[in-house]
Amino acid sequence: MPAPTLMVQGTTSDAGKSMLVTALCRWLLRQGLQPAPFKPQNMALNSAVTIDNGEIGRAQAVQAMACKVPPHTDMNPVLLKPNTDTGAQVIIHGKALANMDARGYHAYKKVARQAVLDSYARLSTVYDALIVEGAGSPAEINLRDNDIANMGFAEAVDCPVILIADIDRGGVFAHIVGTLALLAPSERERIAGFVINRFRGDLSLLQPGLDWLEQKTGKPVLGVIPYLPNLHLQAEDAIQTHQARNASHPLKVVVPVLPRISNHTDFDVLCLHPQVELTYIPAGAAIPGADLVILPGSKSVRNDLQWLHDNHWPSYLQRHMRYGGKIIGICGGFQMLGQQIHDPRGIEDAAGSSDGLGLFEMQTTLQGEKQLRNVSGTLLIDNVPVAGYEIHAGTTTGPALHKPAIYLQHKHDGAISADNQIMGTYVHGLFDSPQARTSLLRWAGLSAVETLDYQQLLESNIEKLADTVDQYVDTARVLELLKLPNHARRDLSCER
Repeated sequence: MPAPTLMVQGTTSDAGKSMLVTALCRWLLRQGLQPAPFKPQNMALNSAVTIDNGEIGRAQAVQAMACKVPPHTDMNPVLLKPNTDTGAQVIIHGKALANMDARGYHAYKKVARQAVLDSYARLSTVYDALIVEGAGSPAEINLRDNDIANMGFAEAVDCPVILIADIDRGGVFAHIVGTLALLAPSERERIAGFVINRFRGDLSLLQPGLDWLEQKTGKPVLGVIPYLPNLHLQAEDAIQTHQARNASHPLKVVVPVLPRISNHTDFDVLCLHPQVELTYIPAGAAIPGADLVILPGSKSVRNDLQWLHDNHWPSYLQRHMRYGGKIIGICGGFQMLGQQIHDPRGIEDAAGSSDGLGLFEMQTTLQGEKQLRNVSGTLLIDNVPVAGYEIHAGTTTGPALHKPAIYLQHKHDGAISADNQIMGTYVHGLFDSPQARTSLLRWAGLSAVETLDYQQLLESNIEKLADTVDQYVDTARVLELLKLPNHARRDLSCER
């Protein structure tokens, strides 16, 4: 018997699907139920390593946090990580399968569909309710054939759907009515109601539009969620640029926005730190002076390395170091700091080799099997604890590694230059560990580092979302859609 299931689909990308699923997961947990998140198919370069040593979309890891369960590969059985404009690495049940272009993946969807249904069946035996997130929009008619991300999945498991739309971007009624118009009759019937997201202003002025929408569609508006300023959840793809600039003399950090930048959630905590001014630098933009440059992860390291050359980063880095600036390379950014990057098997793109930035005496060879693991150890700058995760397909060798940056569970990781200006590591989430973050910011030039409890910040934002759903969404109807009575609250502490 499948677990009670409710799916959230959006009229557009970034309509608020991830947010609403996160909020509903925590709200259901408060009711004494044990929910779990599920996203059949995800396309994202921000991923997380799971308890079973696979990778899933970052949003599902946040949603698992809302459920207070460890993230598992079954929560996102199909993950697509774009490495070109027309192709992506296809990850099934947490493991990289192959690179496919759009046509190749379209043909593969029937196989991927079975992986999705297998994961759904396994989760159904463990959890009290599943809250499912769609992808993009269900009205993308060119992608409807063999769909497994939106209505194709909802029809396969026979679950109701809530449609969420973002009023802040404008055209919310057209988005909703247009989406319904492009659905098949059975799919249209499956939508149980609407949630309008990011509303600002006087609700009474919106009410005539809500009344019209309900009369026009015959479906209820289940909630109007207000715009929540300064809400922080780790993003699936969009770079969050919210800055806290309370300090009169902040540490200035710059990060290049590589075309295939991955896991830029590494820097979320720095964006929120009151003493850090972090600036993302896109293509063609002037690069300001900085105390610290961070080269981020990349899904296409050699191509992104060429982008650095095309955008004059090597000469900038040389000047930056002459003035005493520090550099950190993380994962792909670490590989770029070496002398060469080899891809003999064409793992990421065409087979071949590229000259690196030459700042470390080392070279990297890309390999087919990724190294995926959660790690902990000691940051050797100040011998403080650090934790994070590895997710990379390269093996790095060379004399630079004789002076490592981190000691991890019986192995060394990364490198620090002899002049102490450059550091590289394969560890993502480097700044999330409080003591490591303090040590790194001090190393970069910040003398008195203020504390920031990032994990508590994430937790408080999830709680805020659950409070918002409780106040602004028809939660009684949510329980009805899940076929759970209002009194379906039980003590699970002895059961799990």
